[in-house]
Amino acid sequence: QVQLVESGGQLVQAGGSLRLSCQASGRTFSMCPMGWFRQAPGKEREFVATIIWTGGATYYSDSVKGRFTISRDNAKNTLYLQMNSLKPEDTAVYYCAARGTPGYSENYYYTTWYNYWGQGTQVTVSS
Repeated sequence: QVQLVESGGQLVQAGGSLRLSCQASGRTFSMCPMGWFRQAPGKEREFVATIIWTGGATYYSDSVKGRFTISRDNAKNTLYLQMNSLKPEDTAVYYCAARGTPGYSENYYYTTWYNYWGQGTQVTVSS
């Protein structure tokens, strides 16, 4: 059974940093795209960042570009999201996602492109 388990979310002050982790089990995703999404109360789930296996290319939403860094450790089957200069508007539940097959597509921005999801971890940024 495939599982993605996020951790690292917590309450932090504006300007602070957090690192989220996503531990995958049940299969390896070393050749597959993995990403982070977030959902704030009353809003739709939105794209944050993704990392494509091929060449290790990364993509970010405009709202986090320059502040967040996505990375992966394939040996540990783990995905990370380093979040710096956090703002109150970053407050949300953060979800890890993985696609079941390798390759790049411009659809990386959409939740439907991903096959597996974690349960989420809460990040709260106080002002």
